[in-house]
Amino acid sequence: MAESMKGLHRSHRCTEITTNDIGKTVTVMGWVQKSRNKGGIIFVDLRDRSGLLQIIFEENDIGADGFAKAEKLKSEYVIAVVGRVEARSGAVNENLATGAIEIRANELRILSEAETPPFPIEADSKTREELRLKYRYLDLRRPDLQRNLMMRSKVATLTRQFLAGEGFLEIETPMLTKSTPEGARDYLVPSRIHPGSFYALPQSPQLFKQLLMVSGYDRYVQIVKCFRDEDLRADRQPEFTQIDMELSFVDVDDVIDVNERLLQKLFKEVIGVDVTLPIQRMTWQEAMDRYGSDKPDTRFGMELKDVTELVKNCGFSVFTGAIAAGGSVRGINAEGQGNMPRKKIDALVEFAKGYGAKGLAYLAVNEDGTYKSSFAKFMTEEELKALVDVMGGKPGDLLLFAADKNKIVYSVLGALRLEIANNLGLLDKNQYNFLWVTEFPLLEWSEEENRFVAMHHPFTMPMDEDLPLLDTDPGKVRAKAYDIVLNGTEIGGGSVRIFQNDVQEKMFEVLGFTKEEAYERFGFLLNAFKYGVPPHAGLAYGLDRLVMLMAQMDSIRDVIAFPKVKDASCLMTDAPNVVDDKQLEELGIAIAAQEEAAKTE
Repeated sequence: MAESMKGLHRSHRCTEITTNDIGKTVTVMGWVQKSRNKGGIIFVDLRDRSGLLQIIFEENDIGADGFAKAEKLKSEYVIAVVGRVEARSGAVNENLATGAIEIRANELRILSEAETPPFPIEADSKTREELRLKYRYLDLRRPDLQRNLMMRSKVATLTRQFLAGEGFLEIETPMLTKSTPEGARDYLVPSRIHPGSFYALPQSPQLFKQLLMVSGYDRYVQIVKCFRDEDLRADRQPEFTQIDMELSFVDVDDVIDVNERLLQKLFKEVIGVDVTLPIQRMTWQEAMDRYGSDKPDTRFGMELKDVTELVKNCGFSVFTGAIAAGGSVRGINAEGQGNMPRKKIDALVEFAKGYGAKGLAYLAVNEDGTYKSSFAKFMTEEELKALVDVMGGKPGDLLLFAADKNKIVYSVLGALRLEIANNLGLLDKNQYNFLWVTEFPLLEWSEEENRFVAMHHPFTMPMDEDLPLLDTDPGKVRAKAYDIVLNGTEIGGGSVRIFQNDVQEKMFEVLGFTKEEAYERFGFLLNAFKYGVPPHAGLAYGLDRLVMLMAQMDSIRDVIAFPKVKDASCLMTDAPNVVDDKQLEELGIAIAAQEEAAKTE
């Protein structure tokens, strides 16, 4: 039967007690990790969010009733213990923060009994994730998840403190906003008071934070929930958290400066990693040419080499055909992998096809300097040697080539170098390589919509020298946009914003919006800009991704208290779910029944 904690007050968390407290009487409370009855003496490991502490129960200290109560203790019982701190009677446990001490109990209260949990509450759980997510409240008791969430809290607290010191004001923006479908799908919320009308949950506070700059608040920050109705991956959730900021009277260097110092502080104080400033910068074009990615992992080499000029007149039609169609031929050197079995090479070919490749050409340099290749018979010995030389090939190396449109070649080789590095164990989680990627294309062509779309959003400022190209060659316009990348993951991105009316109107024109359409979607922002708008710029971090990398986790689900799974559902609460007819009626919503597909033609 559960007892009251009346009259008791917790004096310490488990690991707040040290050898300095030996001889003191303390009161601790928490969960029973495990209990061992050695006959006449019971050892209990008590757990709270700080860690473990050993409690000793002996009848002489706690009395017959207290000892009988201690004999009933099972895993996950919640207890309060009053006792005396002593030096550990047995061997010191070097693996525990409290391994040199123990508590000799003189009072025990069972505050709550517990059923046997469906899986052990322990770090590095081998229990399948679906079961752990169903019982997430138990999963969250595990010390590794608790450590992750405490780290997340520390990152948020330090961010607020640092940015407050830099003159940022924390201001909240609305959760119920207007849908402006330019990008990912919105989550929509029906309005009861305005039948047939909907709010949208924000994909980002973008427009509101720009309005705050118009309002003169100068430097804004918010740690804010955002929502996107999109397909999930390991580092995506339908709801996620941004560290969102905007600054007035700044350009690219000002935004980068304050954020480099923020990252330096976070990594030093949270995980003891020194970030050397300034962080390396690389243009988008250089990143694509060298790594095939706009978020390159620079912890290892295996950079792309453009061999288009070298092979444009060779006898291999796969190469020449791609070049004739306006594409390119590029390759990577998997050093020391020349003896890779054909089966593994075939697996890499299949992997490449998943990124749009029709195939992969390979050339292995044997230890004796001869070649084993899928295309050697189509090229002369001189051509093959020149190709190997350009690729930096040595005996024992494996060269892999993709030939297609640039976009596909970048995608294939960018993914392939990561796959090979992962297979070879080249990705060191203890190494933190930061990189700013700058000068992104302002626009990208959408085959689906047959028009240019904004690569970031329609309020991104073009590079000053590229402004004339908006009229003549919009696809070549570079943006004052910047992403901060860590170990091949984009952890944040932003841009300088357009603040001149003529440039904004030209941008909407290039995106295919009439003036009326632009005002219909973004009128409140454009009208605000008529009343004096400062030059401004911003950046937003994905807090979940940032903490995931700091905690060396593979999924953001491990740093979010209550995450969704791949179909955007919550296994614990069974959300989303049906609602009753009365609620739908009040909202003026009817659910259209899905007709069963005909079983026969």
